[in-house]
Formats: sequence, structure tokens, C-alpha cells
Amino acid sequence: MRTAVYPGSFDPVTLGHLDIIERSARIVDELVVGVLNNSSKNPLFSVEERVNMLEEVTLHLPNVRIEAFDGLLVDFAAKCHAGVAVRGLRAITDFEYELQMSQTNRIMCPELDTIFLTTDLKYAYLSSSIVREVAHYGGDISAFVPATIVERVFEKFVGENSFGGPET
Repeated sequence: MRTAVYPGSFDPVTLGHLDIIERSARIVDELVVGVLNNSSKNPLFSVEERVNMLEEVTLHLPNVRIEAFDGLLVDFAAKCHAGVAVRGLRAITDFEYELQMSQTNRIMCPELDTIFLTTDLKYAYLSSSIVREVAHYGGDISAFVPATIVERVFEKFVGENSFGGPET
């Protein structure tokens, strides 16, 4: 059985992430989406919220499971018995960073290969950071995230005005 991991912050999950998940799930027997619990970042959503959102939007994919993790990708992949890491690429700038990470992971764990999937062109510009910024200013994010996620994102900004400060 071929198992792959697709790690990320998913803060929040975007339609671009979902595209990579769906395409990866067609390639492998089991895909484990790893939600990174990075203590050095201040995420919009807790790791539990991100796991729950991903579980909800991947219900239609029987070979996908969602797990939180912290630490090194190579350790998470070993725990999941995965021989492949999936990474999505939007632009050439993503490739440079992802190539370095892939090569580093390969040195630490020679059994772990990395597959790069280029994003669908309609999501090439999209990132969770962009979604958070647009939502922060009250913009329409329905073209960026699954429909069930839109309201959850906006709920995080309740009590803030369009300039990001508290309402007065």
C-alpha cells in the first residue's frame, strides 16, 4: 500500500489545498493530511479547528485522513508509514524553497520521496495568508475557500473594523 503525507498549516484550508488533496488521493492508496502545529506561529485557527475543517471538506475522499503533528516532517512520515511527501507548487518561488526542504528531508530520511504537484492555474495566486487578509478587511472569500469554511473565517474577525482594530 502506497501512503503519502501532505503537510501544511491549512490556516484556513483553501480551494487550492483541496485541489492538491483530491489529486493526491487519486495517486496513492492512503493520503494523510498533516496539520502542522507550529508553536512559533500565531495561527487564526487552533490545530483542532483546522483538523475539523479538513475532515469536513474531505468527507468525500475515503482514502484521506487528517492528523495533527508537530516537529519534523520526516518523523511524521515515518509515524504514518509514508514513503512519499506531497507538496503543492504555485510559482517558481515555491519550487526553490520546496526543493531545499525535499533535499534536506531526503538526507535525513532516504526512504522519503517528494512529489510536487503544480496547482491548478485558477488557484496559482491563492494562499491562506491572502484569504486571511481579504477576510480581515471584509472582502468576499467565497472563491478562495470551501463554502462551509467562509463563515468560520469571518467569525474570527468579529469585533474588528475594516482597518483591523477593535470597533469603537
